[in-house]
Amino acid sequence: MRRRGPKRPRPKKEFSIDLWQPRTSIGRTVKERQITEISKILRQGTPIKETEIVDALVPKLEENILGVSLAQRMHKSGRRVKYRVVAVVGNQDGIVGVGHGSTREISSSIRKAMGTARLNVIEIARGCGSWECGCGRPHSVPFKVTGESGSVSVTVKPAPRGLGLAAAEVPRVILRMAGIRDAWTRSDGQTRTTLNFAFATIDALKQTTRIALREQFKEHVNIGEAGEAGG
Repeated sequence: MRRRGPKRPRPKKEFSIDLWQPRTSIGRTVKERQITEISKILRQGTPIKETEIVDALVPKLEENILGVSLAQRMHKSGRRVKYRVVAVVGNQDGIVGVGHGSTREISSSIRKAMGTARLNVIEIARGCGSWECGCGRPHSVPFKVTGESGSVSVTVKPAPRGLGLAAAEVPRVILRMAGIRDAWTRSDGQTRTTLNFAFATIDALKQTTRIALREQFKEHVNIGEAGEAGG
């Protein structure tokens, strides 16, 4: 089985919103310009079912192939071979997604992986959580986060500005596509499995938003309780 590492970003096909025919209600509101930011959809938890929604709301989305492998299995008609592609998309400004596709042709596998990655995009919270820096700019993660997928575990820690991404190739590409410039990382498990490695990194980045929203909720509750006590 041959494995290939991350490749250079692929040129993105031009998207025309005027030629797009939405199939969902969210898609129609996007085409009618009632929704102009993808953050509004992601924060509501509404699933994205059309890749064109992402293309319309994130025009500077970049694509990258994380790995290509061959999957073989025996069938009564003989051996069947499929190409499995793991891909990542991101705008280097807080939006990132990972997906995979498996078909008999590598070109269709790439298209399928890119489409799935678009449907899986998430919004992450960035910040300057390193005690060595304190610049206040969103160049790293705001705090230490850990993600898991299968046997793989990935931990991302805040790093001072200028350090760069101290990470393996797969998480380094994902972090860069997400807009994180400086971070320490640690990984455990079968990291040779590109798919689990990529999803574990994404799971860690998801924690930045969940914990940040939780902290904002706590602050809101504390302020409300203080106001009631003062009244």
